[in-house]
Amino acid sequence: MNLGFVHPLVALIASFCLLGLMLYKRLNLGPALTATAMLLALLSLDWQQIPTIIYSTTVDTLTISVVLATFGIMLLSKLYKETGVLNNLSESASRLIHNPKIVSSLLPAIVGFLPVAGGALMSAPLVDSETEKLGLKPEKKAYVNVWFRHTIFPVYPLSQVLIITAALTGTAVPLIIIRQIPVVLVMLIVGYFTVFWKASAQGSNKPVEPEKTGNQNSNLKRFLVAFSPILATIIVVVFLGLAGFGLAEVGFDVFIATFAGLFILAGISKPNLNVVSRSLKGWDVYTVTLAAYSAFLLRNVIKAAGIPDMLTAFAVNESIDIVLLLALVPAILGFVTGSPSGGVALSVAILAGTTAFSAKTAALIYISAFLGYIIVPTHLCLAFTVNYFKCPFSKVYRYMIPSFLISYATALLVYFLV
Repeated sequence: MNLGFVHPLVALIASFCLLGLMLYKRLNLGPALTATAMLLALLSLDWQQIPTIIYSTTVDTLTISVVLATFGIMLLSKLYKETGVLNNLSESASRLIHNPKIVSSLLPAIVGFLPVAGGALMSAPLVDSETEKLGLKPEKKAYVNVWFRHTIFPVYPLSQVLIITAALTGTAVPLIIIRQIPVVLVMLIVGYFTVFWKASAQGSNKPVEPEKTGNQNSNLKRFLVAFSPILATIIVVVFLGLAGFGLAEVGFDVFIATFAGLFILAGISKPNLNVVSRSLKGWDVYTVTLAAYSAFLLRNVIKAAGIPDMLTAFAVNESIDIVLLLALVPAILGFVTGSPSGGVALSVAILAGTTAFSAKTAALIYISAFLGYIIVPTHLCLAFTVNYFKCPFSKVYRYMIPSFLISYATALLVYFLV
């Protein structure tokens, strides 16, 4: 029986309701996303299209590279924990800075240089360790890991989404970055007041005595050694992006960089076969990798169902004010597609005939799609983090939604005033 006659938007709502139910019941994200994609396909498409979509997703170069990179990130994360290097990183950072608020917000941002959803799982154990000292609830820990991880991207010059935005709108990257700085500052301030303002370290209110220079040097060396696999991964990503080999365009820059990080981690920790075996046996390594694949599958099903085109037609036919189009269309598409680059690309295509692009309009398109993407339930960083901290989406959204609204309002204010 072909159920392709169901309206795509109805099918989308039904599929997302199923996803919400499965996540509420704590089903692993990979199978949940796969089931969501398949239900949407069965409800909204001709069933003969489904094998073609699955095949095209499976052989797509970008899908393959992201799936492999996600596997590498998960293995790196597991080995970090199993070898004890993760504890060294967290402890040395704490002793250097002596402030769990700064450490727990800084580490997700540093790891945020890894442009793979699995990177959120790398910072999650670090955040868990540091925020435990502040007595934060799981939902606040999850918020810290997701929110502060993403504060770097609007001003990160090698962000793929930022580069795509500049290319499609014919705008220089630095001009977009300049307009994003106020939004990033507000995101940092909002994040601090949301979780850290009244929080204090548990157990003692006494000021921490400064350590001797020798101890500080030892802690710095310990931190740099423990951080070197992540740092190496970031450096290799940047190098491959600037080298012009074309690897960044197909996603293999992150894949190669991740395994460079694995090589260095193996060199400094010298894991035995039991440690490697325990890391490879971790079930979440494979469910998260499946989730990366399923996210691409869901995105392709959404496109095949014509849902972005329906939003395009609505926006154009209703003759909505251009500022509303610039603000709402990217945010909605970033949310619906679960992809900031997809939201930007579709938005530029929609708005190309309605406005002349400039740094002003490009910045608003970018930040709107980016913020819409951050809060979508299918955002892998958010979903992985919620799963890691074992807290419901609803509790995390108590903090995410107000932060989103304030940051979004700031972006609009920058558009009108700057």
